[in-house]
This record gives sequence, structure tokens and C-alpha cells, in this order.
Amino acid sequence: MSLRQATIDRERRDLVTHQVMDESRLIRFVAAPDGSVAPDLGRKLPGRGLWVAADRASVETAVKKNLFSRAAKAPLQPAADLAERVETLLVRRCLDQLGLARREGVLISGFEKSLANVRSGKAAWIIEATDGSADGRGKLLSLAKHMTPPPKVCGVFKADDLSLALGLENAIHAVLLEGGRADRWTFEVERLAGFRPLLPPEWDVERAEAPNKDLDGRGSAP
Repeated sequence: MSLRQATIDRERRDLVTHQVMDESRLIRFVAAPDGSVAPDLGRKLPGRGLWVAADRASVETAVKKNLFSRAAKAPLQPAADLAERVETLLVRRCLDQLGLARREGVLISGFEKSLANVRSGKAAWIIEATDGSADGRGKLLSLAKHMTPPPKVCGVFKADDLSLALGLENAIHAVLLEGGRADRWTFEVERLAGFRPLLPPEWDVERAEAPNKDLDGRGSAP
């Protein structure tokens, strides 16, 4: 069972809205010994969990309204830029997952290989460099939206970030194949989608929005 599947079966209460949600839709925080608030994205740190919906607005509201202190019943001093810190950590976790996927042989890079794997129906995700060629990206996304089901699309990372994570030169196009690693990546990237759009607004919305239509509206470009 993947981490994402496991957390769907557990529920916690969001500090901001007081709604009970699946853990997969929340970020866990804990009170640090110095009175700060530490993100616990791996959910392994000791202490009582303080749970907030996995989106920027919720984390910022929890900071501004002192909701962490209220929930912990102790004086806490969360960093003013806590939402940005969470986003940075989520980006790193997503890139680390891609590096692991490549080492396991379930992440395919390069335009022609990516195109072939999308066409085969084995692709769970298309991962495109934000600053990559619009022509190559357009061809991949056009093919993707005709697949059933279509692979989802991520355009969060620049080519330099992808290249470093994958240990490649000039990584622009990649495909993550279906399976357990794709499930883990989905868990991480769906949390990241609450902090930055998975598809840049300048991309061709007509072509790109269809593959992400089931990301609860967070992954589609505005």
C-alpha cells in the first residue's frame, strides 16, 4: 500500500476550518523545543501533530491568527514565512522522488522516449520543464489528452532543477510510469499544488488543462 493510499484511510482536523479531512490533504506541523513551528512532511517527528490543509492560504492564516498556539495550548512562534518554507520542502521532496524514479527505471527522459511511453498508455505523469520548448511540450500534451485515462502533467520545475535531480544534462521532457513510485510522487506533488500551480499560466491552457482535470482544481492553470 502506498503512503498516499494509507493516509486516505486516516483523518485529521484542519486547524483553520475545523473540517475533518484525509491526511493526504493536510500538512503536519509540530512544536519545536525552541517554541517555533516545524513542518513535518514525512510525519515522523515526535510530538502532537498540528494539522493544516495543504495550501498556502491555510498555512498563512494559521500563522496570522495564532492558531498553532491555540491548538497546542502553548505559546508558539511560527515563522512569518512558514508557507514559503513548506513550499521549498515540498519542492525538494518532489525532486527527490523523481531522482529515485529514474534510478529505479520508471522515469523516462527525452522527447522521443516520452512520446512513445505516452502513446503506449503506460505514463502516469508527463513532467515538463517550465522553461522548455513550447513545440515539444505541445506535441506531448496534445497526445496526452487523447489517452484514456490521460496522464497528468507537471510543469513546476525549471530545466536546471530537473537536470540536477535526475543527474542529466538539459532535462526537458520526462514521463513517470504507472506504479508505486508514481503513487508516491502523486501524494507529494498534489500537496505542492496547494502552494504553486502545477501548470504555468502562460502555457496553452486549452491543451494542458484536460490531463489535470481531476486534481481538485489545484493543478490546472487559471
